[in-house]
Amino acid sequence: MRVLSPLDKLLSAADSAMRTLAAPAASARRQPQPTQQAAPLSAADKALSGALMRVNHVGEVCAQALYNAQALATRDPGLQAQLDEASREETDHLAWTQARIQDLGSHRSYLNPLWYAGAFAIGWVAGRIGGDKVSLGFVVETERQVEAHLKSHLDRLPANDLASRAVVAQMMVDERHHADMAQQAGGMALPLPARLLMKAAAKVMTTTAHRI
Repeated sequence: MRVLSPLDKLLSAADSAMRTLAAPAASARRQPQPTQQAAPLSAADKALSGALMRVNHVGEVCAQALYNAQALATRDPGLQAQLDEASREETDHLAWTQARIQDLGSHRSYLNPLWYAGAFAIGWVAGRIGGDKVSLGFVVETERQVEAHLKSHLDRLPANDLASRAVVAQMMVDERHHADMAQQAGGMALPLPARLLMKAAAKVMTTTAHRI
């Protein structure tokens, strides 16, 4: 495995940021599809689904930022490879949610650069100052909260939006896997104040992204 210099890592992180924010996402896996055909969505249902998928897309933008920052911060090549692999799977989610937003005639969040910058800063601090165990613990808690958030979206999505439901269901499976992997790799449990702060920040992000 080639050892990257600090400049190489920085340039790679910048490239990832530009790809996430400015380039169309491409998935390595086929987008999940419903097993049956549903009735057409009403205008109100399209608007609701579009807003919910925009929120999910923002979550994937933040996931890219977090994983890229943590991979930049760690000095462990094995952990860096694990974070890079998780980031590639999250790219699938980015592409899937982007495709659903387009199908629904909606738009991505106009604040995506802000969400990316904030998540990147949090991920880098967790990895560089907290260390690998804290960084992995942050992954565990983040993915657990995202899984719960996606579950709530399955309750809110229109019953006949089977295409969005198929995407969200697969995303839940992947997020659970990422959390389990990080925990098995030695992620430590974060203190309650940190978990509550993460929930509060996520609430601000999801509420804002639902509208903007």
